[in-house]
Amino acid sequence: MSDTSWLTAHPVAHRGLHNKANGIIENTLSAVSAAVKGGFAIEVDLQLAGDGEAMVFHDFTLERLTTGAGPVLGADAKTLQSIPFRDTEDRMPRLSDLLDTVGGKSAIFLEVKSNFDGAPLLLKRMASVLTGYSGPIAIMSFDPKVVDNARDLIPDRPRGIVAEIFGNDPHWDALTGVEKVQNTHLMHAWRTRPDFVAFNVKHLPSFAAMSWKALTGAPTLTWTVRTPEDRARSARWSDQMIFEGFVP
Repeated sequence: MSDTSWLTAHPVAHRGLHNKANGIIENTLSAVSAAVKGGFAIEVDLQLAGDGEAMVFHDFTLERLTTGAGPVLGADAKTLQSIPFRDTEDRMPRLSDLLDTVGGKSAIFLEVKSNFDGAPLLLKRMASVLTGYSGPIAIMSFDPKVVDNARDLIPDRPRGIVAEIFGNDPHWDALTGVEKVQNTHLMHAWRTRPDFVAFNVKHLPSFAAMSWKALTGAPTLTWTVRTPEDRARSARWSDQMIFEGFVP
């Protein structure tokens, strides 16, 4: 793989440089544009629409941010783009809209959302949309199967694993106790071979992330840095931060 020093060259704006008070909502093109203008890299989330389109959105359901309801997967892209957000005139972007907006001016980190099923349909659509885009893009996910599948479906882009100490949070109910231990300690890394690790800043230091870096040189990023304490911990234990709520 070609030089990937850009992975840690700039702080990464978590879900774009959003600011609800100013009407800039996470994962919208306004947040993406603000990050580009600020000279930051950009992290966004990708979900699969019902028609197989790759949409920029974090939640599996629509209620938190939009006037809609139900799963993102339950509507096609055209319908999703017609649903108003509550606090902005923006609409839910497609991956292709994101690429058109960034145009190679900032690095993009695409977090693939999945139910720990490897998200094969979403990755196939991403592979198609990313064809011909020359800007720096990395793919990452909490799901080791996504990192596996991305190696085969999108082999020309760096792949990263997102991790933390996987505890009893209901968010991880899809994982067995053994899988939580394996994911916490990156025991899949021999197989997934991530090009970088993005670890929960609250759970640093991570012996697993440090060990993988020592073995392979893979950098560590930290999420989500929000406070001065987070920032100090990130600076001590990682190579770059994924931040929100302030402008570095």
